Amino acid sequence: MGSRRSISKIGQAYCFEFQRRRFSSKPSYPSSAKAHPQVASDDDDAAVPTAGISRPLSEILKDLNKKVPDSLIKSRTEASDFSLRYVPWHILNRILNLHAPEWSGEVRSITYSADATSVSVVYRVTLYGTDAEIFREATGSASVSDTSYGGPVQKAEAMAFRRACARLGLGLHLYHQELE
Repeated sequence: MGSRRSISKIGQAYCFEFQRRRFSSKPSYPSSAKAHPQVASDDDDAAVPTAGISRPLSEILKDLNKKVPDSLIKSRTEASDFSLRYVPWHILNRILNLHAPEWSGEVRSITYSADATSVSVVYRVTLYGTDAEIFREATGSASVSDTSYGGPVQKAEAMAFRRACARLGLGLHLYHQELE
């Protein structure tokens, strides 16, 4: 129940409106199996949020291109006093779950530099719509000696994931703000 609350909280912050539909929890059986003992009653029906499930890719991308509210954006200052605004990877994950539940992500490669001082990760995010699928890949890198905010591979993977999401439009507005 706790994870459902956080999804709802993020969804509200991201200005989503769930269309609630009632689904029967009864399994579908052939007519010869109508007297199946595990069939639930209509009283067991539950409201299930279905926004994003089985939608055209254009609708999913339109939703992902919405501005992420400031309440979900974090800031940190890098070693060179450079202020960085970003959306944490777990928030992007929840937003993808809300808008494109059929999405998938994978680490394509992990590469250490020749001098073993840095690591680079290539990450792919794939969206599946009813009419098409699309993927975007991005890289992230981190110094092996930098263990702040997690390990170097974890940091590089999170960076690559955020960048791949931005290539799909999710959080892209933050990159434009850096140019201003």
